[in-house]
Amino acid sequence: MATRQQRMDAFSNRGEPPMDRLFELLCQDHVGTYVLPFLCRWDGAWRNGATGGVIAAEVLGWREPFADTARQMR
Repeated sequence: MATRQQRMDAFSNRGEPPMDRLFELLCQDHVGTYVLPFLCRWDGAWRNGATGGVIAAEVLGWREPFADTARQMR
């Protein structure tokens, strides 16, 4: 099982991400860290890439989705 630091190292959290691109998000709650099961975009706030709903979670980092993941999540 990956450690919290290993999961965080796989994601960026420096600066602001580019707008209007889809990303995987690493989030955290009282249980631990998790990757959201859908892609999100940044427009000053993190939003669900499909619905446009605001993400109400503590976002620790983002990364570009792998090609297979992006296809499966759309």
